[in-house]
Amino acid sequence: MKSKILYKFILIGWAFLSFHTLWSQQTALVSGRILAEDGTPIEDATISIGDQKGVVTDKKGSFLITVPAHEEVTLSIRHIAYRPKVYTTQPILPGTTHSFTLKLESILIGEFTYTEEKNRELPMIEIDPSNIQVIATPGDPLMALLKTAGLGIATNNELSAGYSVRGGNFDENLIYVNDVEVYRPFLARSGQQEGLSFINPDMIQGISFSSGGFEAKYGDKMSSVLDITYRKPVRFGATVMASFLGVNLHVEDAIIKNRLKYNIGFRYKSNNYILSGMDTKGEYKPDFLDFQSLVSYDATEKFEVALMASYSDNNYRIIPENRTTTFGHVQQAKQLNVYFDGQEITRFQVTSGALTFTYKPNKNSFHKLIGSVYHTKESEKFDILGQYYLGEVESDMTNPNFGEVVNTVGIGSFLNHARNQLQATVINAETKSRIYRESKKPGSRNSMSFQWGVRYQHERIEDKLDEWNLLDSSGYLIPYFGPSDTGQIMLQDIKKSTIQLNSNRVMAYYQQGFTWYVDSARINLQAGIRAQYWDLNNEWLFSPRIQLSWKPNWKPDMMFRLAGGIYYQAPFYRELRDLNGIVNTQVKAQQSIQAVLGFDYNFNIWKRPFKLVTEVYYKHLENLNTYELDNVRIRYYANNNARGYAAGIDVKLGGEFVEGLESWLTLSVMQTQEDIIGDFYLKDNGDTVFPGYIPRPTDQRFTLGLFFQDHIPFFKPIRVHLNLLFGSQLPFGPPNDNRYSDTLRAPFYRRVDIGFSYVILQPDRKFKKAKSFMHHIRSLWVSFEVFNLIDLNNTVSYTWVRDISNRQYAVPNYLTPRLFNLKVVIKV
Repeated sequence: MKSKILYKFILIGWAFLSFHTLWSQQTALVSGRILAEDGTPIEDATISIGDQKGVVTDKKGSFLITVPAHEEVTLSIRHIAYRPKVYTTQPILPGTTHSFTLKLESILIGEFTYTEEKNRELPMIEIDPSNIQVIATPGDPLMALLKTAGLGIATNNELSAGYSVRGGNFDENLIYVNDVEVYRPFLARSGQQEGLSFINPDMIQGISFSSGGFEAKYGDKMSSVLDITYRKPVRFGATVMASFLGVNLHVEDAIIKNRLKYNIGFRYKSNNYILSGMDTKGEYKPDFLDFQSLVSYDATEKFEVALMASYSDNNYRIIPENRTTTFGHVQQAKQLNVYFDGQEITRFQVTSGALTFTYKPNKNSFHKLIGSVYHTKESEKFDILGQYYLGEVESDMTNPNFGEVVNTVGIGSFLNHARNQLQATVINAETKSRIYRESKKPGSRNSMSFQWGVRYQHERIEDKLDEWNLLDSSGYLIPYFGPSDTGQIMLQDIKKSTIQLNSNRVMAYYQQGFTWYVDSARINLQAGIRAQYWDLNNEWLFSPRIQLSWKPNWKPDMMFRLAGGIYYQAPFYRELRDLNGIVNTQVKAQQSIQAVLGFDYNFNIWKRPFKLVTEVYYKHLENLNTYELDNVRIRYYANNNARGYAAGIDVKLGGEFVEGLESWLTLSVMQTQEDIIGDFYLKDNGDTVFPGYIPRPTDQRFTLGLFFQDHIPFFKPIRVHLNLLFGSQLPFGPPNDNRYSDTLRAPFYRRVDIGFSYVILQPDRKFKKAKSFMHHIRSLWVSFEVFNLIDLNNTVSYTWVRDISNRQYAVPNYLTPRLFNLKVVIKV
């Protein structure tokens, strides 16, 4: 009897579970049409549910999507040319279809739409990639945008992709593309040699940037993180950009039922037009090209395979002829004239690839396996013979010789020689995972997340260094020993070495996040730790990091953040090689103990969105590896004999100053200094002087960045894009190995670039003839740009020469003058 009752209970329970499973697995359909304001169907709009994959509208604007039954469903509708919208359905019975029609409001190309940042709880800002194509710059457009949009970024070179963040140098910045770390050239001496940066702006979907206090999941650097996500398309698209500086081509699509996606870009750039306006005249032949691709395949709904590959060839050649530079001030102006012979050939070839396997068992977790290879082959060859004349310039405006050289104070010649070659290969194998869990307690919105990863990295370096200089001043070879000099030729700055290094690193991190709601206020905590071991110097690193945010339940939309931790700059090859080319494998990691206090405030003015972000920070620096900075070339002392600090405040105000167009203003005040332990010098009277704290090479006390957009009233297709940068004086010093002498200050960096664009075609103004090729163009616009609008001479570095009394002069090396550019962009 008992067995029969038990059997009935089991049967009823099985029936209930089966019914519940059947009920929960039942689905419904939602169909609809997406239209423009004038009733025109919108093709290629994406309709999705949360993080799940969506569907795309057809030529009639129609779509059909499967949704869970018996519950409300929120659909997200997006299109690149229209303002995004959400639509929430009522619970739908299984097997039925719910239909609706929705109209989207169109926007101009590049128009700004405010959305809640996904990383607002962290010290990380989101940058809209649509502004990359409209910013006026002779250099890399992404980096030009970053230098005004990021917090605490300083720069004095529009041609370089390098940037300094809160007192750090170029090597202290992490850059990721789809979770794969990328690197800067090793041998670059100037911005015009760098060519194209790794990142292709046409392929970008998202840009996240942190100026410090970043999470444990990011690597071991002391300054910043730039996290780039390449787009995985949902439809066909193509871009063609042509200007006086080069050509960009890009194509993307999703085929085989949207399972196979490809995103391919090609770039070619020549700086010949830009460099022809600089002080050094000659035959410039800079050719830079780059090819990149991202191909992904969804094997199942949960498993994806992606391959990212790239090849770049940056070739810089110059046969210099002459140079004329006037410097000094009105009462004491000097002019340097140099006549050259010889040539320089610099080439950077980079090949890289990454294979990624991603498994998503559900919407709250993912697991990744990444294998990547990075290989760079760099060569630097030059023999430059120069003969210079240094003269005084007539400053009396009443004199008929005003502005001309009236007295020669220095004559000399120099010979610079180099045959440098470097090959570097970095191989990585990495796994990373993330799990997100919501509280099961009824009515609770609390949640937690877990992230962890392990990475193995093998590095192989082959470096052959062969360079020297010869200086002859007024008929005497430098150094000159007076009447007893035998006339023996003595080369200067001799560096000869052949180096091969093989090393291995192991890195791991664990990070846990918590989100609580207390009296409707949201508190988020991210706490994690990184570990690294490098077998070259046998050093273990442990880096604890924490990020805390509090969003009070106030009517003003405010959020407060506190972040910090112990950050390390694990040395790479460049940090191991000293000023003489000798490698010190015992260099240890530099340390930065950071604290960042942040605040942001979202508000409306004129019924338009604005955002104010403020961060105050302090960084205590230990085991510093001191260095010399010349243009973009960093030369380390390869030691850990200094301590220092960096402190400052960053403020950014952004929003729609003009309706529909995003603009922003950033201000930074910062000081960074270092104390080299044990350094001293003797005065002429024999007294010993201990310099103490001196400015670091990146001690730019004040910076200002402005990106402003406007349009002509009543005719929005004509727009203006203004890009302004101002930086205070950077320290520099004479060419010696004494860091304490680098306390002179270069002039201010001041630059204004402006662009005027006209939108000829956009999605809601398509070409009338349906059978014409022009009908398939989604947008077409042309831009006229003026670089260095005010035509100011900005100094990037100095050339040191001597007069007849052996006195040294710092002759400024100026950057680009005023130039004009015409750009055409077509999107299909």
